Amino acid sequence: MQVSKIIEKLESLSNLKAIEGMAKFGITPKRTFGVSIPNLRKIAKSLGINHELALELWQTNLRETKILASMIGDPKSVTEEQMENWVKEFDYWEICDQVCQNLFTYTQFAYQKAIEWCGRKEEFVKRAGFALMAWLAFKDKKAKNEQFEKFLPIIKREATDNRNFIKKAINWALRQIGKRNIALNKKAIETAKEIQKIGSKTAKWIAQDAIKELTSDAIQERLKERGK
Repeated sequence: MQVSKIIEKLESLSNLKAIEGMAKFGITPKRTFGVSIPNLRKIAKSLGINHELALELWQTNLRETKILASMIGDPKSVTEEQMENWVKEFDYWEICDQVCQNLFTYTQFAYQKAIEWCGRKEEFVKRAGFALMAWLAFKDKKAKNEQFEKFLPIIKREATDNRNFIKKAINWALRQIGKRNIALNKKAIETAKEIQKIGSKTAKWIAQDAIKELTSDAIQERLKERGK
């Protein structure tokens, strides 16, 4: 399917009320049809994996075409240069999280970029680093604990960044690591307690929220069951 045909399809699914609703949640792309994620997944499924088409769709610069690009891109074909070019264009949280979830997490550069991007100043590049940490902890079932233990000092280091989309991503990464298994749960809680001692309102929020979830009966029971 040509890009023009895909855009026609997206336009037919346009939803002005959805666009107004997205803005309330900080989803503020410059150009959008307001197509839902489930509908985008249906279109992506019909297209199949097609990396060349993904690169074309990304250049079209619509919310929907960029998200579709992340859904049909081939992780094996993604280069480090492509990741750097795309991450520079992240300008709101949804595109950041969708690309990390759908594509970047599955690339050979995922762990490397998670560490690199967390040290960057740009808001959504930095968020992408922590989003990668969270998605890797959730999705990479074969990874060893040591790979996630490397993330914990970085989470602690950056815990004073009070930008809303950064602090929420830091908290998200910490919680996901702590929900992976019993050993990482203990280390994540220890890290959260260290963060709690930092003289920062943001750090305290990140730590307290993580500790509340990671020490909850629901999470502890789930981890015990998983450990059997």
